[in-house]
Amino acid sequence: MMECFAKRYCDCQGENNVFENSDTCYVLSFAIIMLNTSLHNPSVKEKPTIEQFVNMNRGINQGQDLPRELLASLYESIKAEPFKIPEDDGNDLMHTFFNPDKEGWLWKQGGRYKSWKRRWFILNDNCLYYFEYTTDKEPRGIIPLENISIRECQDRQKQFCFELYASGGADFIKACKTDSEGKVVEGKHTVYRMSASSDEERREWIHRLTQSISHNPFYDMLASRKRKAQLYAKN
Repeated sequence: MMECFAKRYCDCQGENNVFENSDTCYVLSFAIIMLNTSLHNPSVKEKPTIEQFVNMNRGINQGQDLPRELLASLYESIKAEPFKIPEDDGNDLMHTFFNPDKEGWLWKQGGRYKSWKRRWFILNDNCLYYFEYTTDKEPRGIIPLENISIRECQDRQKQFCFELYASGGADFIKACKTDSEGKVVEGKHTVYRMSASSDEERREWIHRLTQSISHNPFYDMLASRKRKAQLYAKN
C-alpha cells in the first residue's frame, strides 16, 4: 500500500515533484509515521526536535537532502495535529503493535555485517516490524510483506533458521530501518534471515508470514520486460 501511494503521489506531482523517485517518498512516509508516534505517544518522554527530524532524513533523496522548509513544514504540521487512520479503516499504528497477528523474539542476521542480533518482531497488516526492546515505541525496521517468499534454511551459527527473500521479479525487499544515527534509510536486502527458539516456533512464524504475504503483479511485468531486454541484447 505504501509503495503504491508513493508511486501515485510522484505521478500526480509531475514537474513540481521534489522527489528524485518514488523511493524517496516511500522512505519519508515511514519517517513521518515514526515522527507522529513519537510526538503524540504520552509514553515517549523525549520528543524528537525538528533538527533531529531533519537529520534523520538526510540523504534520502538519492543521496541528496530534501528542502529543509519541506521537512520543517511536515514537522510543524504533525506536531500541531496528529494524523490518524480513520476508525472504520481498522487500526492505527499503536493499535497495530498491541494487537498483532504474531509477536515474539527472533535472532536477526545483519545485512552488511553477518552478525546476529536479538530483536522483538511484530507481525500485522501485511507488515513485519522489529524492535530492539519490547518497551520501544518505535520500530527499528519495517518490512512490508509484498512480493516476498519464505523458506527454511541452514546456518552454521544458528538453529531453526528461516529467511524472507525477494520474489515475483523484485530485485530486493522493500524495507525501511533506522541506522545507528537515528536516520531512516531504505533497506536493500535480497534476504532477511532469522532464527527461532525451536522448530515449532519456526514453523509457526513461517505459517503466519505466509498468510500475510501479498503479491504485486507490477514486479512480474518488470521481470518479464527485463528478460525480453536481455534476450534482445543477446541477439
